[in-house]
Amino acid sequence: MSRVRGTRGSTLPGRVALKICPRFLRLAVRQVRRGVVMVTGTNGKTTTNNMVAGVLESAGYRVIANREGANLVWGVAAAFVAGAGAFGRIKADFATLEVDEASLPVVASHLAPDLLVVTNFFRDQLDRYGELDRTVELVQRAIGKLPLTRLVLNADDPLVAQLGKGENKTLFFGLAQTVRLTATVQTREARFCPACGRELSYAFYHYSQLGDYRCLTCGFARPGAAVEGQAVRGGDRLEFTVRWPAGQTSVSLDLPGYYNVYNALAAFSVGVALGLPEKAMVEGLARFAPAIGRMERFSHRGRPVYLNLVKNPTGFNESLAAMLTGSGTKDVFMAINDNDADGRDISWLWDVDFEALARDPAPYLSFTCAGIRAQDMALRLKYAGVPVELIRVIPGLVEGIEGALAGRGALVYLFSTYTALWRSQAILKEVLARGEEPATGLAERRRALR
Repeated sequence: MSRVRGTRGSTLPGRVALKICPRFLRLAVRQVRRGVVMVTGTNGKTTTNNMVAGVLESAGYRVIANREGANLVWGVAAAFVAGAGAFGRIKADFATLEVDEASLPVVASHLAPDLLVVTNFFRDQLDRYGELDRTVELVQRAIGKLPLTRLVLNADDPLVAQLGKGENKTLFFGLAQTVRLTATVQTREARFCPACGRELSYAFYHYSQLGDYRCLTCGFARPGAAVEGQAVRGGDRLEFTVRWPAGQTSVSLDLPGYYNVYNALAAFSVGVALGLPEKAMVEGLARFAPAIGRMERFSHRGRPVYLNLVKNPTGFNESLAAMLTGSGTKDVFMAINDNDADGRDISWLWDVDFEALARDPAPYLSFTCAGIRAQDMALRLKYAGVPVELIRVIPGLVEGIEGALAGRGALVYLFSTYTALWRSQAILKEVLARGEEPATGLAERRRALR
């Protein structure tokens, strides 16, 4: 019914299924032949989960996945509904499921995963999650009730690494020391040792608290990474080497963003844990196409257009870092909403390093601020030192996106918080489909898109 109405159906079918049959997930997962992989953490869940699905499919397996990022219990249930036949039969080898950190205890109580991937922990939506310690505690508590689950953990994040179980239960992934072409000034989330509370000492940082750390008091330190990325080369695409127990291999990703190396390493680690062929892992990652708003790439009049979700300081900083590496002039669009799903508190914008844009403003031709909190975004850019003549406040998404695309930059970057993301993509697709046609009827189209 959702599809007939033209909507995505990424949540509602799950709500209905669980209302009709509260045991739906327990019954559905029994039909999955080989196992369940769950992905949780603050940033990178959707991309990592979809990469895992791609790697498994490259190995020849049938997969159920909540690819659109609906990661509460209803979204997980909707993924099983979508993967089922008319009579409820599920023919899948694996289920790969992105799960919200706060929802992990509930979802895991319905279906215990064979593998649990934890990407990272950063401050995110404080009005919903509370302080970061609470988020870590929720995941830790859920893991405590999953004695048979193997963990795939980010060794470079001390908040994640502390979750490690015994040697046979945990596989760590991480990055060797590498030189970044561009980095922003980062807010460090974990300065103190999770074991004893003393300040951590770092040999180097990759970004935020991710790096090579050690507590000089109790000895807590970055664990050795069984799967380690090396020699990262970036730009519009990423290339790097992966060292793993069976050897070394080269990986190529057709997307920008240094942080995506971590997502790929997590997916590669799942492949290692499941004993997949090296070829399947490399090819699955090479063919990966990003989900909506995860550095999603479009083309407008021969120039690249990128749409990316932003929702917390670390994620926005890394998105800015990806933009800074792009060569050529740029027009930038930023849509900031403060609906419930975005988080009502937008003070996190002041922890984002927008000052990096002001340090070299020459490549930027315009900054269009849109959404419910367009004026707040414009004010933040002004205080960051961005030239005020480049800043435009256009609250309407349609007019704002059209304004950004009308710019003369060689590249266009669109950054959007969650509730503006789907509408921004729909508007962007409509404008791109329109192409060079005359402006006749634009008012009607704009009303429809609103």
